[in-house]
Amino acid sequence: RREKIDLTVVGPEAALAAGIVDEFEKYGLKIFGPNKKAAQLEASKVFAKQLMEKYKVPTADFRVFDNAAEAKKYIEKIGAPCVVKADGLAAGKGVVVADTVAEAMGAVSAMMEEKVFGAAGSKIIIEECLRGQEASILGFTDSKEVIALASAQDHKRIFDNDLGANTGGMGVYSPAPVVTAPLLKEILEKIVYRAIDGLVKEGIIYKGVLYAGVMLTKDGPKALEFNVRFGDPETQAILPRLKSDLVEVMLAASEQKFSRVRILDWDNRACVCVVCAAGGYPGEYEKGKEILGLEEV
Repeated sequence: RREKIDLTVVGPEAALAAGIVDEFEKYGLKIFGPNKKAAQLEASKVFAKQLMEKYKVPTADFRVFDNAAEAKKYIEKIGAPCVVKADGLAAGKGVVVADTVAEAMGAVSAMMEEKVFGAAGSKIIIEECLRGQEASILGFTDSKEVIALASAQDHKRIFDNDLGANTGGMGVYSPAPVVTAPLLKEILEKIVYRAIDGLVKEGIIYKGVLYAGVMLTKDGPKALEFNVRFGDPETQAILPRLKSDLVEVMLAASEQKFSRVRILDWDNRACVCVVCAAGGYPGEYEKGKEILGLEEV
């Protein structure tokens, strides 16, 4: 208020989950992002999966656990591969794709007993492991309409050839050739619109950008997860391609006035982002290191 800021754009999920949007709206300040209730789509994987189940958003079969022994018993029953997810926010690292029963058991122990993600692991989800290519679909929404951004494909494993632990994303390119126009239409209809309509039916208005992580399976697209913000590193490859005025779209979404936004205009060239991470990531790694040598690059 002191600096007379016209529009605030929220980047991190933790601030959205804590309700920064509700706080700003209380004072009549314009802010781009979903409110606290809508941010549960990312802040609670249990909330997101239950919403998907209720409103028929195609997704992996799942079970929710708040007890480590029960979760391990279930893993013994279903075997591997399976996916173990911490319920709460874990900076993009609370998901373990376990290829063996031992790996899945270790993930349960780490999340629920060793509390590596703190309270985020007090509840977990165990779900079937979907196979296929992954795509990231982002859309601006004012809770009534959705304007899709260009597609992107994120690569999450730490090492080359899809090996190693899952990260917040090691690189991405846009567009994703695998996402054809008919496929994008199907993803928007079956996943994005159903999720937003489901929220509205629950009395929750979603304004901002919604990110759907989608697996393109042999049975069609299925939702892996939702993020309630611009995805990282997807944004770095998508937004440089946007020729339309970004601020205009964000204002229209936050004011629920999408009717005044035309179709987005895109540069048809491809864009690539490669992530450089400190050694040890996504485990323990040194922080606060100075980045040198960019001139030579």
